[in-house]
Amino acid sequence: MMKFAVVVLMSLALALPSFGAGKKTYKTTYPVPCSELWGAVKVALGNPDNYKDVQSDDDKMVADYNVKHSIHWSVIGAVNQGKNQVTLLPVGTTCEMSVMSMYSGLSHNDQGDFKKRVDEALAKLKESKPAEPAKPADTPK
Repeated sequence: MMKFAVVVLMSLALALPSFGAGKKTYKTTYPVPCSELWGAVKVALGNPDNYKDVQSDDDKMVADYNVKHSIHWSVIGAVNQGKNQVTLLPVGTTCEMSVMSMYSGLSHNDQGDFKKRVDEALAKLKESKPAEPAKPADTPK
């Protein structure tokens, strides 16, 4: 009976992560409209060196993606290859980015890496955006 219990527990330990157990949701609020942030998300996910199998819905501002990992430090990490998901939600004039990610810890920090890449893409998009035209000074009549 003890052997059976050990086998069941070990099986559950390996099986549960593949069914999404362990996924966490991380939320970050940005002081920009979601339409602007979505552009940065798409730029970040468009890098084939970091992400693969990207499926996105521009109308809902949702994307599912897999992270390219070069190495896994654990059997659980190798078995647990679930998709990550990013969702943008408008909150007034700001935008909340919600990232559901499986990996966070010693070997990988997918959520943190993704957020950093989105932040970098957003900064580049803001730099390339043309400045507001200067308003002509009022001249006295």
